[in-house]
Amino acid sequence: MHPTIECWFEFGSNYSYLSLMRVEALALDAGVALRYQPFLLGPIFRELGWQSSPFAEQKEKGEYVWRDMARRAAKYGVPFRRPSAFPRRALLPMRVALVGADQAWMGEYCRRIMLQNWAHDREIDDAAVVLEALRGLVDDPQAVLAAARMEQAREALRAQTAKARALGIFGAPTFIVDGEMFWGDDRLEDALDYARRA
Repeated sequence: MHPTIECWFEFGSNYSYLSLMRVEALALDAGVALRYQPFLLGPIFRELGWQSSPFAEQKEKGEYVWRDMARRAAKYGVPFRRPSAFPRRALLPMRVALVGADQAWMGEYCRRIMLQNWAHDREIDDAAVVLEALRGLVDDPQAVLAAARMEQAREALRAQTAKARALGIFGAPTFIVDGEMFWGDDRLEDALDYARRA
């Protein structure tokens, strides 16, 4: 059996958007099991000495990234519109993602949330947006939302973020295959190829 590919991501991460729109189909085609690993980038950035995304803190890098995003999105055939807020707060949808990380609806939920942020420029930390993303995927969206609002879910996301840092993760998306780390959307295919060969 091929080893599982772990996809460590954040909804506020622009390159995570490109990967989450593709990873489920690519992993299925490769015959590689996929595990979603949502975590928060903000605490890791602050530990590394940044107050925000390096794309927001460094003007030239930021301007390059938006042009790069437009090119890559066009290459993959996914819609993209530069959001009016970056990085955008995403605590509630991230907690929902952790609650549902092992559920069959996870991939579609992630794609829906990402599209709201990166194609429709909506505030994804809003409960109405999260409920809209869950509609038709789960029997009781309100129950999932309630679970995500519990202190247990808050603590779980903090612990997940600490685990990411302990693994040496410094950005998103990051893919881990059998202990091997691949950072960035442009390394997704490399990570899948490594899993296929392992």
